[in-house]
Amino acid sequence: MLFEDYDRIVFAGDSVTDMDSAQPVGEGLFDNVGRSYVRIVENMLSAYYPEVRVRVTNAGVSGNTSRDLLARFERDVVALDPDWVSICIGINDVWRQFDTPAMLDCQVMPEEYEENIEKMVAMIPQKVKGVFLLTPYYIEPNRADKMRARMDEYGAICKKIALKHRLTLVDFQKVYEDYCKIRHSSYIAWDRVHPNQVGATLMARAFLEACGFDYQHKPPVMA
Repeated sequence: MLFEDYDRIVFAGDSVTDMDSAQPVGEGLFDNVGRSYVRIVENMLSAYYPEVRVRVTNAGVSGNTSRDLLARFERDVVALDPDWVSICIGINDVWRQFDTPAMLDCQVMPEEYEENIEKMVAMIPQKVKGVFLLTPYYIEPNRADKMRARMDEYGAICKKIALKHRLTLVDFQKVYEDYCKIRHSSYIAWDRVHPNQVGATLMARAFLEACGFDYQHKPPVMA
């Protein structure tokens, strides 16, 4: 597994990362870390690797676009001195183009989205051990659906940036596309965006797979 004792992972994103986490950042006891995939990642690391004390920080804010995240990236990510950074943003960049089409100032077009992600990556200190770029998604298996097709454009930008900067890519869109070959999207989320705990588990599993998580890991026996 990638993470070492006392590593800090900061998860930056929007509502699918946030999910009722403490603001501006959530971590520690009780429900401060929220109930998203971030919570499940922390649960799994603690359950399977109790000897590795990983600090998990949720820096998701509901409703954020990449423009919003960029504006607070220094305060809510860089200033926290993370060892690992995870970025999952872009759903609202696309969604605002469909649910509020007349409000052009709220929409983030692909060109700006790419610029925003590039700027965030550039802000991350070189001492950081690694960066995860998690694709935005729409839980709609029909690729011809207009919002799904638009979301795929933003996912392609993430793949391009991840390849360019050698970041670890986690393709959430593919995770949901594969799952929807078996079960309908309504089983995960009626709005096809905000996942229930099944969806959050799928996302956490995909993230952990990218981290070399071993379900057969046996913690050392303490003397």
